[in-house]
Formats: sequence, structure tokens, C-alpha cells
Amino acid sequence: MVSWTALLLVSIAASDGGTDAAPAAATAVPPSPDRHRAVIPLSAFIPFKYDSGPVNYYAVGSEEGVPILRGVYKPGLVNMTLMAETPEKARRAVKSVSWRWRPRVYPKDSNDCGPGPPDEAASIFLAFKAGLKLMALKYSLATVGTVGTTCQSNRGWFFDRDTMIVQVGGPVDTWTSYSFDPRQEYVKHFGGKLEDVPEFVGIGVMTDGDNSKTPAEADYADFVVEW
Repeated sequence: MVSWTALLLVSIAASDGGTDAAPAAATAVPPSPDRHRAVIPLSAFIPFKYDSGPVNYYAVGSEEGVPILRGVYKPGLVNMTLMAETPEKARRAVKSVSWRWRPRVYPKDSNDCGPGPPDEAASIFLAFKAGLKLMALKYSLATVGTVGTTCQSNRGWFFDRDTMIVQVGGPVDTWTSYSFDPRQEYVKHFGGKLEDVPEFVGIGVMTDGDNSKTPAEADYADFVVEW
């Protein structure tokens, strides 16, 4: 799986069959006319060159005029994660992040929190940075497992990550929308106070089947940041 430590190093250098379980209920973040809103263009998602394989298996297309980012992992490829930076003005004041995903092919028996191979039809990372340390929250669409499962994927001096299973299986070619308050989510998983939450610096995307050595495919759309 991808190591977010590589993202940290790049950032420092640059700047200084599934189950029938229902999708998890995302944190409700109602739209507000008082908020600023930015749509993250799909063209802004670029590979982590230092921590991904040589083949970019994502492509941007459109469906009924709506831009779609499609990830198509095939066995034999090395996993790849894409990353988009968040707007500068939103990094300290973010109120919500929303997106949609649509599974097309589930990797066999995958489950980021185990048991099962740590693959996923779709996953989203929300990344925060404080000094030399990077913290990431990963929201995963698993093939098997239990919605609501959380696991501490990593704890270290320079990198922390928690993974949440927000959807397990379900019909393919069906869109599901999610919306979270990143700062509230950060406090929930990493502790501290809202006023001390570090900068929300990026959004990551990964569709992956390298551990199960099976195909994985999903679509992503409508990445929106509000602050």
C-alpha cells in the first residue's frame, strides 16, 4: 500500500464479491450560503511519483457532461495513489469535504482493516500537515468486513494514519455520496482541540488490488471543499 511518508518528504522539499451491508452514514454537513466553496478539478489529481508504480491507471472522462475520474487496477501493476492540493484559504478554515464514488469491480475479499488483503475498490485520503509530521484519514470501500470498523494503520514520529471502513460491498455501478467535516474528524481520531487542528493540505484517491492480485475498478466525482 502507499506510504504517506513519501508525500511528507515531497511536501517538505517543495514547500520549505461483496456483502450486502449498507454504506455508512456520513457526517451530515449541510450547505451554507455563508461558506466559500471550491470544486477540486479532477485534473488536479496527480500521481505520487515517489511512492507509486510507473503506470498511472487513472483517467479523466465524462458521463452526461459530468467529469469522472476512473481508476482501473489490473493484476501485475503496482498500486498508485493520486493527490490534489486543497485551496490555501481552506486549509485552516475547512468546514466540509464531499465526494462521490462508484464501484465497478471489487478486488477479491479485500478489507483494509482485515482480515483479508488490504485492497479497496475505492478510497479517499484527507491529509493534514503540522511541521514535519503528516496525518492522514483514509475512508475505504471494502469488499468484505463491517461498516464502521476503524483501525490505526500507522503511528510514528513523522506519520500517523487511521483507516475507516465506510462502505462494504453493495451493487456495482451505483453512486454513493459522502460528506465530512475534516477538522471534526481529525479531533475524533487524533485528539486535541478544534483550534489546534493542523492544516488540511490534500485529498488522495486510491483504487487498488495489488495485494489480492485481482482487478479493482471505481469511479470518482464531485470533490468539493467548503470553508
